[in-house]
Amino acid sequence: MNKRSYLALPLTLMLMLVTILAGCGDKETSAPAASTAPAASAGAASAKPAEPKIDSKTLDAIKKRGKLVAGVKFDTNLFGLKNPANGNVEGFDIDIAKALAKKILGDETKLELKEVTSKTRIPMLQNGEIDIIIATMTITEERKQQVEFSDVYFKAGQALLVKKGSPIKSLADVKKGVKVLSVKGSTSAKNIREKAPDATVLEFENYQDAFTALKAGQGDTLTTDNAILFGMMKQDPGYEVVGDTFTEEPYGMAIVKGDTGFAGVVNELLKDLKASGQYDKLYEQWMGVKPSK
Repeated sequence: MNKRSYLALPLTLMLMLVTILAGCGDKETSAPAASTAPAASAGAASAKPAEPKIDSKTLDAIKKRGKLVAGVKFDTNLFGLKNPANGNVEGFDIDIAKALAKKILGDETKLELKEVTSKTRIPMLQNGEIDIIIATMTITEERKQQVEFSDVYFKAGQALLVKKGSPIKSLADVKKGVKVLSVKGSTSAKNIREKAPDATVLEFENYQDAFTALKAGQGDTLTTDNAILFGMMKQDPGYEVVGDTFTEEPYGMAIVKGDTGFAGVVNELLKDLKASGQYDKLYEQWMGVKPSK
């Protein structure tokens, strides 16, 4: 090897080394940076938050039984009336009960309807015969001591029903000698005694009995909530509601005293029904008018 070749060799090696290092630098630059974030599992990404546990003995019993047992009227047209043609109980209260069964159990047919009257409904609830009262029940301070109420689901007012042509035109005409028919255990009987203390009040077991008595001439007028009286007018156009309402009757659904968990479920149902527009549809279907806002 001559001197010129000997000197060129180190230079060639240096150039090769620089080329190799440059190539390595390019590969490092183009390589993607490793992620330091922990990989989320597919299960964690799709998992839904657990629903909060509702503390309610009534709700637990309903789910275990697989059926909601509601106490309703069988004699109150528009709210709960047994249809003699098919044996079904129909009305606004019944449709609310169906909606509650669907909310709890996913099926509105998982529902048993038990007949109650104004006199029997609270004892039946307290005895565990029914899970809830949905039966034209006015919220009062006295009743709040015995049951847990839902929010107001219907607003009514007490009025008078008379035969067309009756001299009774308003509460002012209910004086001494006038016989007023009402129902045992109702706020209506108590209210009329306070509003017309000189009148005679006769009480019956249910509204149909009272209406039958009115048509038989056993009384001069029948008093209860105007919504119930409208149902009687629908049954017999020979009778009419007269005068203005003279009380406020906010209806609530009644639950065993202290079961606020179940009351919360019922109130949530009412909010859902109103938000969806279903409440307005049911109200108009049965009452023939839209609910007042």
